[in-house]
Amino acid sequence: MFGIIEGEIGPVLAFGAIVVALVLYAAPRVSMELASLAVICLLLLAFHIFPETGGDGRNRLGPADLLAGFANPALIALLGLIVIGQGLAQTGALDRGARALLGAAGGRSGVAVSLSLLAVLLISGVLNNVPVVVIFIPILQALASRGGTAPSRSLMILSFASILGGMTTLIGSSTNLLVSGMLTDLGQPGFGFFDFTVPGLAVALPGLLFALLVVRRLLPDRSAGGEAGHATGRQFLAQIDIVRDRPLDGLRPAGGFFPQIADVTVHTIQRGEASLLPPFEEDAALQPGDILIVSATRAALTEAVRGQMDLLHPSLGDAWAAREDETHGKPPWLRGRQLLGEVMVTPGSELIGRTLEQIGFRYRYNCVVVGVQRRAARLRRPITDLPLAAGDVLLVQGTAEAKAALRGRPGILPIEWSASEVPSAPEAWRALAIFAAAVGLAALDILPIEIGALAGAAAMLATRVMTLRQAARAIGADLVLVIAAALALGKALQATGGATILSDLLAAALAGAPIPVVLSAFFLLVAVLANLVGTKAVAVLFTPIAVSLAQGLGAPIEPFAVAVVFGANCAFATPMGYQTNLLVMGPAGYRFQDFVRAGLPMLIFVWATVSLVLPLYYGL
Repeated sequence: MFGIIEGEIGPVLAFGAIVVALVLYAAPRVSMELASLAVICLLLLAFHIFPETGGDGRNRLGPADLLAGFANPALIALLGLIVIGQGLAQTGALDRGARALLGAAGGRSGVAVSLSLLAVLLISGVLNNVPVVVIFIPILQALASRGGTAPSRSLMILSFASILGGMTTLIGSSTNLLVSGMLTDLGQPGFGFFDFTVPGLAVALPGLLFALLVVRRLLPDRSAGGEAGHATGRQFLAQIDIVRDRPLDGLRPAGGFFPQIADVTVHTIQRGEASLLPPFEEDAALQPGDILIVSATRAALTEAVRGQMDLLHPSLGDAWAAREDETHGKPPWLRGRQLLGEVMVTPGSELIGRTLEQIGFRYRYNCVVVGVQRRAARLRRPITDLPLAAGDVLLVQGTAEAKAALRGRPGILPIEWSASEVPSAPEAWRALAIFAAAVGLAALDILPIEIGALAGAAAMLATRVMTLRQAARAIGADLVLVIAAALALGKALQATGGATILSDLLAAALAGAPIPVVLSAFFLLVAVLANLVGTKAVAVLFTPIAVSLAQGLGAPIEPFAVAVVFGANCAFATPMGYQTNLLVMGPAGYRFQDFVRAGLPMLIFVWATVSLVLPLYYGL
């Protein structure tokens, strides 16, 4: 009975599943994971009851076909690249290069912002956009503070720059990989690593310039609505050891201070028995053996010592030093992966009135104190000479095990949300080497990107750059399920003939129009839906339509497939269209209408640029 109507009902079921997916993804109370799982189950049930039978009598949309998305090479490549990107982000591998680039701006905030955004565009071509934006959010916030402007005037452009950069290579965005994978499934050649780099740059670079000159004027001057991460504004008193050939050795003051150490206030230079106070003499270069008494945020402290956190570990006197010399191997607070966290001294604590040396803090708790925060106090003494008081917040470094052991200890209260990993120089170099190998082998066509990305992710775990739990947290179940659901919908749309129906409708609506006009209209349709539905779903759903449309027009398939890549990435006008939009929304205090006001002109400009670039590049 079902076989009588299966040929007619197949496209109806596919379109119905798409409508259900749109409704579920837009519903605020339905999670992405649940919506994706519901869509997959709906497709499995619908095409089990009404099978889409092929010429061989086999159901072309059986469970093996609809669930194949979980093993899709594009998904595997994407997950591997996400793990590699997370490894680069958490080891601080890109921080030093990013800040070195900012130094080239000569302290000019506007130039520094422009250079940062250009760097984001270029880096996003070879790295997942999310970690890139996470790295640059605090940098642009600091630049905004120095320039006296609100972060809201630049953070949305940061997201746009990462989106534009994602259009330039095969691995620049997850949508690019998905489109390439779908082309392969449809029997067409997939994209090479640099196949659309030239037209991508021809769209991305003018797009960034338009964002800096026009879109920036449309952004609100609004204070940040939240912080990206833990309390970044808390100032800690700390001391930095000056060691030969290590960070800050030989640094000279300028104008009586040290502006070269960004966001760090130097209160005193302890040189032997003498204490040098600001303003410092111009020839008072820092020497090995000096101790700087400074105040700064935890991020600024980490940057000042360039990840060499042992320079922040205060000496506790000869008796304790002798005890350290007797330790076999590394001391407990330096073994294994290190965390930075905050601990409060509670009222009535036995630590009150005693110094760190008197307490023997690092031996007692297997953590070392690298900073102390005390409200309404300007201190110029080393933290080792500072008697602790109730309410003091201690910035401590130690292993995850040591941090966990602090819970329940009398007199101290760990601030649970404050923990973050300490970047490690050796781990950063390992992460960079793995990233360069994975991307380089794929770029040179030595290995397929899915093999290189998966091997790179395995190398990140094998070399202990990151743990399996961190890798799993970076991937997230929502990403896997959303992509698998989108691939299943795309498979249903193609197998039932729904893609052909849509392409015929679009071709009929533009009957007689030149191919460049059809290509422009097709790109605009993809881009608008990407803002409403999401980039991944649109990329998968419109790739088979692009193939059918191009074949119906007798046009080459590649420009239409590239139009899907570019259009699906153009989620500028809504915060939910792209992950990086959501990342900058909180720190900048944006509202939904801010994305509409600034994103629509951006979308229109990119549409006009693509409409010129693609026909010229492909000779249409």
